[in-house]
Amino acid sequence: MDAFCKDLFSGNPAAVCPLENWLEDRTMKNIAAENNLAETAFYVETKDGFRIRWFSPELEIDLCGHATLAAAHVLFSHEGFSGNTISFASCSGELKVSKKGDQLTLDFPADHIKPVEVTPDMLQWFSVNPVEAYKGRSDYMLVFGSEAEVAGIRANMAAIGNLTDCRGVIITAKGESVDFVSRFFAPQSGIPEDHVTGSAHTTLTPYWSQRLRRGELDAIQLSPRKGFLHCKDAGERVEISGKAKTYLIGEIFLK
Repeated sequence: MDAFCKDLFSGNPAAVCPLENWLEDRTMKNIAAENNLAETAFYVETKDGFRIRWFSPELEIDLCGHATLAAAHVLFSHEGFSGNTISFASCSGELKVSKKGDQLTLDFPADHIKPVEVTPDMLQWFSVNPVEAYKGRSDYMLVFGSEAEVAGIRANMAAIGNLTDCRGVIITAKGESVDFVSRFFAPQSGIPEDHVTGSAHTTLTPYWSQRLRRGELDAIQLSPRKGFLHCKDAGERVEISGKAKTYLIGEIFLK
């Protein structure tokens, strides 16, 4: 599935594996590595909804937005789910995805960030120096002076890949045609540059909502494929909306 896309071959591709029962963790990790996408989502139906887990090619992930959007798209479009809202239990709490027309909306917990010092090590991460730095639940977030800087930045993957206290690094700036733009790098998690990172927008949305004094925001993730998101600051929750399209349906043979 292509998630947070405008058309096919944009947004972030995610693999989705509907299961009747959980596979061994090692098997799910191997499937994710074989798929070689940023994340593969696995879900199992429960009496209260669904349970979802996500794996990158390297490890299990605590929270993933685009693969959750993709899983909801599978349920709505291919598995006959008849309601308007899907509830997923996860290691990050209850996650909901609602459908309105061709828009899917994630309801995720908001991140709480704190400012941190721009250290000499941080200045080695990218080809341009940030103006502010923050640390959230799982990522660093660096703020830059312009959209052009974010678009043109070169990342030092070796330096970022040595980080052990975070999943990855978000870079962001005020947008020109949208409210804000971003990119996301997580080589230490097996994702050199992510195409679109829904979970990063739980960090980005509260920051830009407060800074721009606006509750609803449009955003673009400036990866080569580009991702298109509409975000709403709902206090302790963040709503992140986008489209998903089906690219491929197939079977996995484990024996």
